Amino acid sequence: MSLEQNQVQFFLGANAPQGFVSRFDQLCRQDWRCFILKGAPGLGKSTLMRQAAALLQDRCENIEYILCSSDPHSLDAVLFHDLKIAIADGTSPHVIEPMFPGVCERVVQLSDCLDDDSLFQLRDEIIPLYLSGMHTGEQASRYLSAAAALLGDTYRIALECTDAAKIARFAQRVASREFKRTGDRKGTEHFRFLSAFTGEGCVTLDHTARLLAERIYFLEDDWGASSRLLLYHLRTLALDAGYDVITCQSPLYPDDRMEHLFIPQLSLGFMSVHFGHRPVLEPYKVVNARRFTDQSAIKLRKKRISFNRKAALQMLEQATLLLFEGMENHRCIEGYYASALDYEHLDQLADGMLRRLVRMADEALPPFEG
Repeated sequence: MSLEQNQVQFFLGANAPQGFVSRFDQLCRQDWRCFILKGAPGLGKSTLMRQAAALLQDRCENIEYILCSSDPHSLDAVLFHDLKIAIADGTSPHVIEPMFPGVCERVVQLSDCLDDDSLFQLRDEIIPLYLSGMHTGEQASRYLSAAAALLGDTYRIALECTDAAKIARFAQRVASREFKRTGDRKGTEHFRFLSAFTGEGCVTLDHTARLLAERIYFLEDDWGASSRLLLYHLRTLALDAGYDVITCQSPLYPDDRMEHLFIPQLSLGFMSVHFGHRPVLEPYKVVNARRFTDQSAIKLRKKRISFNRKAALQMLEQATLLLFEGMENHRCIEGYYASALDYEHLDQLADGMLRRLVRMADEALPPFEG
């Protein structure tokens, strides 16, 4: 990672079986101000966000960095929670359009700093790169889809061998010990991805888990059924007890499967641990799926489960190769746009935005009381 390990980092998008899945719609909220950066690759959107973070770090303790799920060395957004200010890359594939233009969102158009005429002369070189990137992305999604189907088969097998009632009782015991009711208020849920399939393989931001939670339960589950059921029970119980939660979805199943759960207020986390991800962290407690699973029943399907795992890993390897090709392709495109950039104009635009951010931050801070 190119960012510091003491920074809270997540993904808000994921390369998934159905294509790119975005959660960037969460950034446009009525009680926040959002700067939406528009422009082609290579115009310095990530650099501008880093500059803003460095400038405001003394004015905001709770900063969240959103990494690019295609290239985790690049930024897609920065959230200044104490100030209720967000800066985000609003271009494809995570297009963001203002809900309340000028009221809550401001579009910063970096493409105004480009020499369009010189780019038009290079269209025979640039357009094929765009088309090639689209093609490799579609191919990668097909491999991810195949991996999801194989591991989904294992999940269904395990679910038939899982004691769901026992999991519910266990979750209730954990909740009675960990979640002391805070009042009548129901908690708020925020969705993130802690993992993403990138050109560097599946990247999981384990250091973020440690920053959010001093105590982390490891849910050991190579089959996926027990951990999923347990996480959903714990999520519901925590929300009902009045705690805000961060629900981390699976990039392979972004619409219906949780991978991890964090409750920052309690410095508590629950992480799925399986053959594809074993965190380099010290667990508070380990909960093994075997305690909820009929071992004799699942052993009867051992060969099929083993085949699914091996084949899925091969599919994921092919997806990684294609995503790496797409990442290199994107960097080539960035080079063309950077060569057509009016840096003086860009510096003026960036300087104006940064000065505005500082002014907004200073206005949001409470007065100093000596």
